[in-house]
Amino acid sequence: MPLALPELDNRRFEDLRAEALARIPVHTPEWTNFNRSDPGITLLEVFAYLAETVLYTANRVPERNRLRFLELLGQTLRPASAASGIVAFTNDAAALDLPPLPVGTELTAGQIGFRTTQGVDVLPVEARVFAKRAIADTAANPELTAYYKQLYAAFNQPALGDVSLYETIAMPPEGIDLGAETIDRSLWIALLTRTGDRAPDAVAAARAALAGRTLTLGFVPIAEAAERRIGPAAPALKPEPILEVPQPGPLSADRQPRYRRIPLRLDGDVLQAPGTAQAVLPADLSDFEGLEPLESGTGQFPPPLEDTALATRLIGWLRLRAPAGVAMRLLWVGINAVMVEQRTRIQGEALPSGTGEPGQVVALARKPVLAGSVRLTVNGRSWSATDDLAAAGSEVPGEDPRLAPGTVTSRPQAPSQVFTLDAEAGLLRFGDGATGARPPLRAPLRADYDVTEGREGNVGPGRIDRGATLPLGVTVTNPVRSWGGADAETTEDGEAQVTRFLQHRDRCVTAADFATIALRAPSLEIGRVEVLAAYSPELGAAQPGDAAGAVTLMVIPRPDPAKPGPPLPDGAFLNALCHWLEPRRLVTTELFLRGPAYRGIWISVGIEVEPGRSIAEIRAAVEAALRNSLAPLAGGLAVPEAIIPAPGAVLATPSQRNGWPLRKPVLRLELATIAARVEGVAFVRGLELLAEDGGGTPEEVPMAGLQLPWIIGLSVSAGEAVPIAELRGATPPPETTSGITSLPVPVVPERC
Repeated sequence: MPLALPELDNRRFEDLRAEALARIPVHTPEWTNFNRSDPGITLLEVFAYLAETVLYTANRVPERNRLRFLELLGQTLRPASAASGIVAFTNDAAALDLPPLPVGTELTAGQIGFRTTQGVDVLPVEARVFAKRAIADTAANPELTAYYKQLYAAFNQPALGDVSLYETIAMPPEGIDLGAETIDRSLWIALLTRTGDRAPDAVAAARAALAGRTLTLGFVPIAEAAERRIGPAAPALKPEPILEVPQPGPLSADRQPRYRRIPLRLDGDVLQAPGTAQAVLPADLSDFEGLEPLESGTGQFPPPLEDTALATRLIGWLRLRAPAGVAMRLLWVGINAVMVEQRTRIQGEALPSGTGEPGQVVALARKPVLAGSVRLTVNGRSWSATDDLAAAGSEVPGEDPRLAPGTVTSRPQAPSQVFTLDAEAGLLRFGDGATGARPPLRAPLRADYDVTEGREGNVGPGRIDRGATLPLGVTVTNPVRSWGGADAETTEDGEAQVTRFLQHRDRCVTAADFATIALRAPSLEIGRVEVLAAYSPELGAAQPGDAAGAVTLMVIPRPDPAKPGPPLPDGAFLNALCHWLEPRRLVTTELFLRGPAYRGIWISVGIEVEPGRSIAEIRAAVEAALRNSLAPLAGGLAVPEAIIPAPGAVLATPSQRNGWPLRKPVLRLELATIAARVEGVAFVRGLELLAEDGGGTPEEVPMAGLQLPWIIGLSVSAGEAVPIAELRGATPPPETTSGITSLPVPVVPERC
């Protein structure tokens, strides 16, 4: 039976006051004035107030015992996680040979502090990013195509054939897909002198200043791949972007440009998550010389700079292109970039002195603390952090009594000068002498550590714009918002996880462990987790139980009102979940993280409405019931804040507590039953069902693997059902794009 917390005394202020007033006629009958203005009544009310406070404290004794028991279990609340971001520096007016900014450079967004994660060489140049975007409507304008074909045919291009017209665009704020939107799968980065450098030899001076310097490129990809894999073996090599510079000197006889590749040192998988890449610039950085007017921008040449002010400031071109067969979608690319973390450094904090007692606990002044950031000194000597004091060495080395006399062991004793950290509460715990040393009596304790603001660190673009230690003439900004900051777990949420924590101990072993730990991932709004044990989605028609050692997690984020359509996890979402689960899985477990594979269906239903009811209202109710029943999340998609239906809410199908079940087929008769149960529907006249891909039957659309249904067309009509063929005919055909022809040719924009 459940253990109920006892309440020692449930009397409140009014009860105590009424009881005291009832005793007055018995003990002091001469006291007849019971008004609140009477001094005696005032004293009784003070007594009732003080007594209520004492009773409240006494009633909390069982709760204090319970919390103390939870503390003895060793479970701590999940600490706050620091937000991450990417910033770009600009050397507007500082020296050309400015020294690199060190790691840990402090930046601020208002009152919120950030620190760089690595040093960066802020080059004294300005960068403009361009792309060659194909003109999609050339077929609708044959005169324009014929004009440029005739123009370049007169230029005697060999084996010209046809031309591919493109326009030069700057990097769009919504990002760009190099494979689908550019004509050459490349981005072109123009390195320009600063606007303040107006000397005649400014370009030559800038080229000399860049020779041998380290260029740091920042990448923010549009990662929408709904799949991640964590394998027991070493990870496969990740595709890398290719950075090239023009070969110096005049063009060869064939008048074709030549490029040489610059090695990139990637700091992360920049095609899947924001990161940086470093490259050493050559000493002979230059542009193509001796180009004919019609050669500029054609073929593999850089795009032409129509603005003469930019052309006179050009130092050289960098070409960033995607490897063959690799999708490369980028939201932002820039130079002088570096990753930052939202953290504030606390240095030299004086802690309470050592007491020499076993199990001393010391509280830090600021919290929550970032794990791994604490540096503690006791009596001027450094102590290290540990995960388990029971594994620490003894304060006074001695012989192991379990060994026979004279036994020589080569196993070194574990370090004893250690401590454990409760990051959320900011508490440092020391040993008892037998396992872990005690801080000596009156020993001074000092600590350096980092704290974070949690969710407050998720600031918008352009907010990180200050730096107290930045050199004069250097500015900074964040081109995209920061991400990943989450507040610490609340006490109520932590207590609710006690039973599950005792089961999994923060290790993914059973299917329930995977689901529970995944749902606790910080900064992620997870709407649904499905764990498929012994299942690999790469085995085609395999079923759960066919792949030993493999576990598949199908995750669905909570729906975003700003993104209509089926909820799917993007690359950033899966990356964050991957980093959370990686240290908690078994080494031999191969883990697949994927989103659902939605299978589109068309539904047309005809209903008969009860007399006296609004047809429009009943049609809307039927449509809502069908959509909620087939929704991938419990409770439908109308209320993104709720994972579980609100109290009193009734699901269309009582068995669906987590959205439409995996591998459950969509049956025509079941949908008709759902529609018929809606209040106000007299009966269902007919219902038609069809899969978008043409599979299944009119009676059933099967679901396999990670497939879930998604309604792409729904019609509810009073009377007979609208034929699905007629319903689908109202859908516009998908847009098509023309192929790319042989020679890319820039289109000169018209000017008035």
